[in-house]
Amino acid sequence: MKKQKTKRALRPWRLVLRALGDLLIALALFLTVDVIWVMGRRTPAVVLQSTYRTVFLYELILCAVLVLFTVDLRFRILTRSRNGFARFAGRVLRAGLCVATAVIVLFCGKVVIGGALRTTGPAHNAVVLGAALENGQPSSDLIRRLDSAEKWLKRNPSARLVLSGGNPDETGKTEAAAMREILLYRGVDPKNMLLEEESATTAENFTALAKLIPRAQPTVLITSDYHMDRAVARAKRAGFTQIVRLPAPSDPLAYGANMLWEVVMNVNDLISP
Repeated sequence: MKKQKTKRALRPWRLVLRALGDLLIALALFLTVDVIWVMGRRTPAVVLQSTYRTVFLYELILCAVLVLFTVDLRFRILTRSRNGFARFAGRVLRAGLCVATAVIVLFCGKVVIGGALRTTGPAHNAVVLGAALENGQPSSDLIRRLDSAEKWLKRNPSARLVLSGGNPDETGKTEAAAMREILLYRGVDPKNMLLEEESATTAENFTALAKLIPRAQPTVLITSDYHMDRAVARAKRAGFTQIVRLPAPSDPLAYGANMLWEVVMNVNDLISP
């Protein structure tokens, strides 16, 4: 009788744990679908297709880790075998999945928190980081960066926007040139814009920018929220000491894929700084 009462007392907790496990599986699967949908559509449309394919592959690996971890957490599939060696191997794999998932979650949290931080302060230069053109056209996130830049410039009409981004498409148009075209169409004075068209990566952005603007002076940094944390780290590494954060809101439907992109790039920066 006592055993039956104990089982009944635990049943609500088991239901809660099952519901939590199902929710985690759903989140992992949703993230996987988001990555496949966003990166599958984006990769053929950009110039740096080989880079995007590589990152796409790593994002899928991260998704596989998360899906397997959550499924095992819910159903305990890795230790169901009656074979002793198989159960031991399952426990080792489970431990590896736990560590890998913890690292992924840590980096994801870093990306989210970095994109939520916003600072203020006077500055003469505002750097707008480019994003890969898709079939020669600016992405929705690049448009959002320009929206934030235009609003900032209206509040600081004597300041300057430094548009940074190379990666020319088949027509020779760079990310910086595409941004300039849009801002000119919106009525921004060309005197308020400076172009940097040589860089192909975030690290190269700031290496090139260090030759154009003073690194010791306050600089507003405008980029997508998911990209802000890594961009600030790269700016500091290039010698920019006073960064004013102005994250631009990104496409919420593509946030999961973009977040995992940043996780992959952050890990890459650790391995090969």
